[in-house]
Amino acid sequence: MKRIILAAALLLGACSGPQRGTGDLGVVIERADGRVMIVESTTSTRLASIDGLGDLSHAALVFSRDQRFAYVFGRDGGLTKVDILEARIAKRVMQSGNSIGGAISQDGALVAVANYTPGGIKVFDSASLDLVADIPAPSKVVGIADLPGRRFVYSLYDTGEIWIADLTDAKAPKLTKFTGIGKLPYDALVTGDGRWYLAGLFGEDGIALLDLWNPERGVRRILDKYGKGAEPLPVFKMPHLRGWAAAGDEIYLPAIGRHEVLVVDRNTWAEKARIPVAGQPVFAMARPDGRQVWVNFAVPDYSKVQVIDVPSKRIIKTLEPGKAILHMEFTPKGERVWLSARDSDQVVVYDTETLEKVAALPAVKPSGIFFTSRAYRMGL
Repeated sequence: MKRIILAAALLLGACSGPQRGTGDLGVVIERADGRVMIVESTTSTRLASIDGLGDLSHAALVFSRDQRFAYVFGRDGGLTKVDILEARIAKRVMQSGNSIGGAISQDGALVAVANYTPGGIKVFDSASLDLVADIPAPSKVVGIADLPGRRFVYSLYDTGEIWIADLTDAKAPKLTKFTGIGKLPYDALVTGDGRWYLAGLFGEDGIALLDLWNPERGVRRILDKYGKGAEPLPVFKMPHLRGWAAAGDEIYLPAIGRHEVLVVDRNTWAEKARIPVAGQPVFAMARPDGRQVWVNFAVPDYSKVQVIDVPSKRIIKTLEPGKAILHMEFTPKGERVWLSARDSDQVVVYDTETLEKVAALPAVKPSGIFFTSRAYRMGL
């Protein structure tokens, strides 16, 4: 009888223990130590750390549909499934020699990894991490994103192509290839409605644009020669398009090597304006309501962040949150923004209305910050 009472007491104690949802959580990459930090956005607190994720020098991740698991893409080719509620590695596979990012399918069933070495993509079952498709390519793959259906779109850096892989039948993937899109596509984005794919071109001024609702129309060039007539500047860090900024009918893009952010009309894809900024922009990211765009920079200006007021297209604040601001992430409704200050070994949090710092968390060489709300946004 005593044993039964004790067992019942333990069971009741377990049931009454703290429970947590996933919608308020996030993951911060601590790149130097191969570690990720689990955080809560409302209280701006660290909950746990998880080691053993390998080379995270250019790490990215996506979330499962239930937001419980993060799939972390390491630069060493490792794909790690992290249980963010239990703060542990659920599974890890070494799938290539060098990878640069990945995506998860619309239904959450497939995880695709973009590879530099040996090139191409590999696609895994999201539950087991079993390999379901290996799609080679004669090039490094960049700019991978999910599309409606079990489809992924990506660019081939070396050969100047865009491919769409349809894995409706994972055993027999169907490829649609667009060649001659321009020189050296370096990164890309998909608009939130899944219609437009924009690939930035490093080898020439311009953006390659593909209408995914009407792919038979092929790829067309927009913003052609946006730097023509100006003295080219050395590029200290490639701009990142994945954190793209859409504000109403406008898209804000970092200009390669220039101290400018380009404003593009989303209806015509013509340039509307240029906003001078403090340095070479890396990320231009819109607050969820589209009222502000926050911009960070390459060296030597990488300790600055500037805030653009969208209606006036003016810089309303220049901040210096810390040394080497690598990444920015808005809370789901945009009341705060988190910034990783790599060389200050901390993550800083700002109120987006007052533009004042409200919190700071210690972190060892932080880079990417990812909140679980990304699970419900296409292209992220």
